[in-house]
Amino acid sequence: MLHPRIIPNLLIHNKGLVKTVNFKSPKYVGDPLNAVKIFNEKSVDELIITDIDASVKKLEPNYSLIEKLAIESRMPLCYGGGINNVNQAKKIFSLGVEKVAISSAAIENPTIISQLAESVGSQSVVVVLDVKKKIFSGNYEIYVHNGTKKTGLNPLKFINKIKKMGVGEIVINSIDYDGTMKGYDFQIIDQIRKITSLPMTVLGGAGSLSDIGELIKKYSIVGAGAGSIFVFKGKYRAVLINYPNNKEKMELIKKYMKID
Repeated sequence: MLHPRIIPNLLIHNKGLVKTVNFKSPKYVGDPLNAVKIFNEKSVDELIITDIDASVKKLEPNYSLIEKLAIESRMPLCYGGGINNVNQAKKIFSLGVEKVAISSAAIENPTIISQLAESVGSQSVVVVLDVKKKIFSGNYEIYVHNGTKKTGLNPLKFINKIKKMGVGEIVINSIDYDGTMKGYDFQIIDQIRKITSLPMTVLGGAGSLSDIGELIKKYSIVGAGAGSIFVFKGKYRAVLINYPNNKEKMELIKKYMKID
């Protein structure tokens, strides 16, 4: 039986591991390699690692760091940041990464999705959509470059455009909810789930395992992504890498999916 995935989302900034709030004020929380080592011990379902500097600064992916992360990782690894062509993706896969995530490249040149799918297989192609709710209309808009640049694109229309192009998974990342630890933005998830059955991972807002449970309850087989709850502990946000053990994870899934 397929189970939902509980996925830590790690952000790399200036070669260090950081956590943001609303995509701003990155707080240093440690060394990425050390974090991967700890998550290995905790039998994590999957890791998403994003270099948030690469695309903004038009940098090539840091292949040396990616290789170190992939060698260290004993769990499926999805990497994003600075990828804008097939050759870069192939090199990253050759280093041991299972999935590549693209964001601004998919917006600027959607045909890259088809090119990647044909080259490496749809199952390895992830499109990340950073979304923010418009104040007056209540509609959502896709942003790029760490939430600093509007695209004018509606995520629902864009997903309808790319879902036949070979994308294997969509990651929905809420700028409004990022780092707030107040729960996921179910409104946008509901809208997206109505128009596509593509595998989906949701980021932004998880503040407890109960929040993850509510996501699983509503959408069943889903990727429950989170950052803050896996790098902070307690109301004062002391830095501590953590993740539910196998027993806790299965109890959570059984409770919210109502499995005997």
